[in-house]
Formats: sequence, structure tokens, C-alpha cells
Amino acid sequence: MSDKSLSMWRADGTLRHIGEPRWLTNKFLQTLMAAFENEGFQIYAVGGCVRDTALNRQVKDVDLSTDALPEDSVRIVESLSFRKDPWKAVPTGLEHGTITAVAPYGGGTYEITTFRTDIETDGRHAKVAFSKNIEDDANRRDFTINAIYADRTGNVRDIVGGFVDLRELRIRFIGDPIDRIQEDYLRILRFFRFTATLGAYRNGIDPDGLAACAMLAGGLKGISRERIGMEMTRLIIDRDAAPVIGAMEQSGVLIHILPGANVLTLARLIDLEDQYPAEGRMTSPYDMATRLAALGCDDVADRLRLSNANAKKVALVLAEAGSLTLPHDLGYRHGYWPAIHCLLLRWASLLQPFDASVLDDVRAGVNATFPITASDLMPTYTGKDLGDRLITLERAWIDSKFKMTKPKLLRLP
Repeated sequence: MSDKSLSMWRADGTLRHIGEPRWLTNKFLQTLMAAFENEGFQIYAVGGCVRDTALNRQVKDVDLSTDALPEDSVRIVESLSFRKDPWKAVPTGLEHGTITAVAPYGGGTYEITTFRTDIETDGRHAKVAFSKNIEDDANRRDFTINAIYADRTGNVRDIVGGFVDLRELRIRFIGDPIDRIQEDYLRILRFFRFTATLGAYRNGIDPDGLAACAMLAGGLKGISRERIGMEMTRLIIDRDAAPVIGAMEQSGVLIHILPGANVLTLARLIDLEDQYPAEGRMTSPYDMATRLAALGCDDVADRLRLSNANAKKVALVLAEAGSLTLPHDLGYRHGYWPAIHCLLLRWASLLQPFDASVLDDVRAGVNATFPITASDLMPTYTGKDLGDRLITLERAWIDSKFKMTKPKLLRLP
């Protein structure tokens, strides 16, 4: 944390203010929140935007919470305009009290949700009742660090003790972990994802939360594969994914979503990724599909409902990791980064060290252009014979590491 962030904390570990982050001082958000206050409603920024600001992390989305009913939220949003261009209120989830406010001129989108309390849950969905009490809203959330509220001036309110947990990077369920998980079993995976994202495992995973996740892991079977996939694909790309997924494996959670998976190859893969030579700030060997492949679950693409592109990437790296295809050939066939990912997974699987000497071979393959075309072989070869001859000559050219010239290739028997 920066010195400015540290000054926001009191000596007793509580947070008093989040300062003046750009997202909060944005004129559109200030106008929106002021409009609710002018109508006599409470409105707060809540969740990730407050949490990540306090931790000096990038804020991606701004969620707002209010005691205004959804119809009041719609009315207030639609009463606003900027340079005569109106705001829009999109009813993204009215039954759950949620609308999305869309500011004109690219001023951003803000999800606004009415204070709620759960009155019925089945482990996947919740039936809610709207509330006028911020305490009700806070107590229905998942983790203490996600229930910190900030008003329009940056002053914060903590209802469930998230301040200390945030400062100590501790992921702790609100109230009884068993109750929170039984409301939505996906919270098991969110528990591990936040543990990785915030590096909370370094201080020890919350024992009560971990025990509850282990005891209730079977409930994940009732969660859609799409929702599970969203959480796992976000977790797997984190720098600290390996130790946290290791905890999932040891606690018996991993087997319920990816049977047969284990963390050992993934841990070696991440270590090899870190050994890739830096070639500029935008260069990174990290790849979600390759990391998922390293877990060793045969049907990971189906179980996590991966996109067609990611499913193909998983199949590619698994096939080539178990092949004898040489680095220059991989580069020629698949391109630079796919070739690197294939090699990284191969080395991780075979307990081999990182071999920087092959990077130039991969680049050579990427830049190589086969010098023979079909017209060079016609009319001597036609039809299937022509295709077979092209394949034979291309193979000879690749085996020479692209050194054989066109005349030499044409003279081959």
C-alpha cells in the first residue's frame, strides 16, 4: 500500500476513508449518487470497488447499493441528462432489485441494487425481499471484505467487521460459513478465488471457512458448469493459483468439479512460466487453457464449459506436450505462443528444466515459409500424388530446420 492508503487506516485497524480515487470523483458517478441523496435515499459504492481501492488495486467495475426501490432507481436515473443527452436505466435484474445506469457520452455504466435480504435459498438461487436497512444488505453478502460501503465523499461504513480482515488480507465468510455456503454453493469457489487473488493464503486460509468448504463441497454438483467455469478460469490465471488449488485438492473440493485433477504439474508449469526471459512489459507466457490442461482432468473443457477456442487450445497443448514434435516444428505449425505453451507443459509434465536455447528455433519456425507450391510440381504430379509429394517435401524441409532451398527440394528423389 502507498503512504496515502496507509493514512486512511486508524490505529485500531479500521478504515475511515478511501480517499479520492478517480472512479469516485468521476462527474457522472457524483451526479448519479447526488441525485439519489437529493431524493432522500441512501446510496453507497460497495464491494470490489471499495475493497480494491483500499488495497491500491485497479478498480474495474463500480457497484452501487441503495435503499431506493427499483422503480425509484429507474425514475431517478431517467431524470438525469448531460448536455441534453439522457441517462438510460436498463432493467438488468428487477426481480432482484438491480438496474444498470448508463451515462451518456461514454460516461460509464453503474449497477445499482436495492438493499436486500434473503428470504429463501436453494443453494443456487435466492428469493429476496427489499429492505431499507443497510445491515440487512451487508449480512446477505458472502465475505466481510466485500461488504464495505463508501458514500459519495469516500467515507466508509463497515457492518460486518470487514475492516480488519481487509487489512490482514483474510477471506472470511460473513456470519456462519455453513449458512453462507448453503445459500449459494458457488461461494466455495469464490472463497478460494479471493484467497488467491488477494494472496490471503500466505497468512493461512481461514480454518472455519476451509472446513465449511470441505464439508459442503458436494453441493457444487448442483451448480451449473458455466458458473463453475467462470470461477475456475478466473482462479487459474492468478499468479498464486497453485497453492490455493492445492488447498482445494487437499480439502476434497477439487475432485467434485474436476475429477482426476491434481496440482503438481500446474505448480511446475507456473514455475517454468516465471523463468521465461522478460522481453518487454507486455510479454507473458501465462495462458489459461494451458494451465487448465496441466491439472490433468480428461474432460476439463466440457466440465468448465470452455469456449471452442479454449477447448481447442487445451486439446492442442495436451497433444503436443505428449509428442516428440521439435520446437522449430511447433513454431511453424502453431505460431509462437502456442508453441511455447506446448513446450512449457511438456517440460512441466516430464520434470524437465526451462530450455531458453529453443526459443530461437521456435521463432525460426514462425518466420519460415515453405518455398514449394503445387504449381512447382505440376504436371508431373497431380491429384493425390501431388498432395503426398507436397507433404514429403515439406517434411524434409522442416527436418532440415528450413535450410533446404527450393532447387534442392525439387531434386529430391
